[in-house]
Amino acid sequence: MKSIKVTSPIVFSVCRGDIPKELLREFYRTMFWIQKVELKINELYHEDEMKTPVHLCLGQEAVAAGVCLNLNANDYVFTNHRGHGHYIAKGGNIKAMVAEFYNRETGCSRGRGGSMHLVDTAVGLLGSSSIVGGGIPLATGAALASVLRKDNRVSLAFFGDAAIEEGVIYESINFAMLKKLPVVYVCENNLYSVFSHLSKRQAQDDIYRRFIGLDIPIYRVDGNNVVAVYRAAKKAIAQARDGGGPSFIECRTYRLKDHHGTGSGVEVGYRSQEEVDEWVARCPVKNYERFLLEQRLLTAVEIKQFTDAVDREVEGVFNFAHASPLPREDEVLDYLYQ
Repeated sequence: MKSIKVTSPIVFSVCRGDIPKELLREFYRTMFWIQKVELKINELYHEDEMKTPVHLCLGQEAVAAGVCLNLNANDYVFTNHRGHGHYIAKGGNIKAMVAEFYNRETGCSRGRGGSMHLVDTAVGLLGSSSIVGGGIPLATGAALASVLRKDNRVSLAFFGDAAIEEGVIYESINFAMLKKLPVVYVCENNLYSVFSHLSKRQAQDDIYRRFIGLDIPIYRVDGNNVVAVYRAAKKAIAQARDGGGPSFIECRTYRLKDHHGTGSGVEVGYRSQEEVDEWVARCPVKNYERFLLEQRLLTAVEIKQFTDAVDREVEGVFNFAHASPLPREDEVLDYLYQ
């Protein structure tokens, strides 16, 4: 089994005045929230009260934070089955998201969609798709609508490396280039599609090069480095908003949990403990926390106060979800297309 070896530590390069101090702190807060919610799901999932399959994004927190903190509240985001982090980073209602996992009436899809179908139109989250690559044409269409309405909104699609194996990504980027649409395509390359490593599915490890022929801006960044992700996304989103058309970003990262559920993948043999441990050491949250402390952008006391507060709030979120009512039997088909 071939894996991509990473031996150098994450280096956060920040110039004086390059990124405001408060934004540097917000990166941490956003990533920490994502991580804590995912860890709580991981802790409670065995109770079998969350009937929906869950696809955790532990290890990928920096992509969601680095991208979404460049977006305006009314910009559009379309995500995929591993979309919890995108939902949180875009400002979605977290109580409604977790209630959706429990299939409660207070869920963001009224308990009818589950973990893979998250939506919060109030902050531009127009929905997630369980279909591989399913959000890509939706984001492209939303960008076209923005052009027709002249509302200056940017549309963004998150998807995994397996979506590169779908024809719709090439069709959508071609159309977006043709029409100069304000859309950004973000590939979270976590090296796996279900149980299959990238090297078993694609002849070359060159995702970022696939669209060179269309002459669009292409970025390949360390997806565990929130500063690098933020900088690439900032350029791409600014170009889209200024009428310059689409961009493509490959964020190289790693999911620390199994394709779905709470295992690691080591148990079933498709990856090694050594490989997982290597990426655990590259945790985007822990490494960034260390950077903030070294640069005196946060103190240990501030971090303790913040993390304790998040722990309490996350408990409240899950208590709310657990206590929320299930749909009544006579209402189960409400809000569904038939």
